[in-house]
This record gives sequence, C-alpha cells and structure tokens, in this order.
Amino acid sequence: MTTLILLVVSVLLAGIVTYYATNITMTRTQQEEVQIVYAHCWVNSSDSAEAAFYLKNVGGRDILIDKITVRGVTSIWDNVYFNDTERSEDLVWVAHEDLVTGGLEQADDDIPVESSGVRIIYVTSPDNIDLTDIGTPVSITVFTMNGQWVEEVMVEYAGS
Repeated sequence: MTTLILLVVSVLLAGIVTYYATNITMTRTQQEEVQIVYAHCWVNSSDSAEAAFYLKNVGGRDILIDKITVRGVTSIWDNVYFNDTERSEDLVWVAHEDLVTGGLEQADDDIPVESSGVRIIYVTSPDNIDLTDIGTPVSITVFTMNGQWVEEVMVEYAGS
C-alpha cells in the first residue's frame, strides 16, 4: 500500500513540476503574432496590379517582415512600399508614382514592425496578376522569422 502511495505522490509531483516549468516558459517566451486587415488586390484598365494591406504586430516582440508573396510569387523589395500608421479606414488604389509622394517609403530590406505597431504596406506590380484575374481569389502571405500569415482576397477592378 505504501508503494502505491509513493507512486501516486511521485507522479503527482512530476506533473506539478512539469506544469510549472511549462507555465514559466510560455509566459516568458513572447510570441510572434500578426494581423492582416483591409487586404486588397487590384488591377486597373492598363493591366497594372497592386496589393495593399494593414499589418499589425499584436505579439509581444518586435518582428521583421522577411518576405511578402502575392499568389505565391515573392515580391521584390523595390516593389514594396510601407509606412508607420494608425489603422484607420479601408485602403484604396494609389497610382504607383504617387506612393512615395503620398508618404510611403520604398523598402530595400526586411521591414521592422515594433510590438503593437501598425504598417500600411503596398506591393506594386505583383508578377502574376492581370485583368483576367478580376474576381479570382489570391493569397497575400507575409513571412517573418517564426511564421507566415496568409490573407485571401478577391482581385478587384481599380478603374482606369
């Protein structure tokens, strides 16, 4: 009988120690977590495409955006524009030449996003989007060191 009691106590003690260690590790490890909102992908009448979205870092640590893909094709940094912002309203098509004059910065490397920070991101000229894709769902994927976040949108017509 005492052997059974010792066995139950040791298993219970091991369970408590494991729970405590897991709890300490999880509360001290800050996770990456990203929200993508107001995502769009447009094509205008001259067959020029553009994708845009707000990205909010809701995790407990700063992140770096390593890569952005539209429909599985990696966007080169020369085609990515971003800015710090407060999420306010839905995004609209902005002509490519107006992105920089509109206050957005052209990316040249990984894009940092501080904890609780919000970035507005425009991707110009996604390689595989054209007028025939209007109404077709496409995915916008953001890659960081520890994760990838996917948002699916319908390609919209942006007008002329």
